[in-house]
Amino acid sequence: MGDRVPPQPHPSRITDFAGHPLVVAVLPDQPALVALTAVNLARATGASALYFAYVDTSRYADEEHPDGTVRHLSIDPDIDDETWPQREQELTRLVAGWMDGQDVPWHFRYLAGRVDRALTHLARAVDAAGFVVGSHVGRHRRLKDFVNGSTALHLSHHQHRPVLVVPVEVVDWEGRAPWE
Repeated sequence: MGDRVPPQPHPSRITDFAGHPLVVAVLPDQPALVALTAVNLARATGASALYFAYVDTSRYADEEHPDGTVRHLSIDPDIDDETWPQREQELTRLVAGWMDGQDVPWHFRYLAGRVDRALTHLARAVDAAGFVVGSHVGRHRRLKDFVNGSTALHLSHHQHRPVLVVPVEVVDWEGRAPWE
């Protein structure tokens, strides 16, 4: 059972950036810098579109569709979370604000479950060339939290597409790192 080796990264598995979309992870408090970096990368590489995606970890994907959308349900069957459509609308407006005046086509997907798996499903469904994610080191994060909670790290170890990490907060070389 432990002998199964998943398909490994290989030149034959590269998806050309030109003509293929990018998947961009979205968080409610994320700065526009991540989206604007994705726009610049899309223009530079000839990517066909940007797929912005928010993953709701309080829900799970009940059914995955070929266009990358999912039907999702609350993790707790006793709680029917009726607030997710409002979150979806707010996040769609947030992305629309970032993309106002940009010339790159974009789409928004509200996903559910484990972040790296949900983003990977979307990337497979839309045949994406890669991912753009923001860094989330933060001032009060420890190294263990950084490693365990890093979407970029999980993506880079569980699928073959490249991951561009956009720094949203830097650590002064003179000071201490957030995890120290």
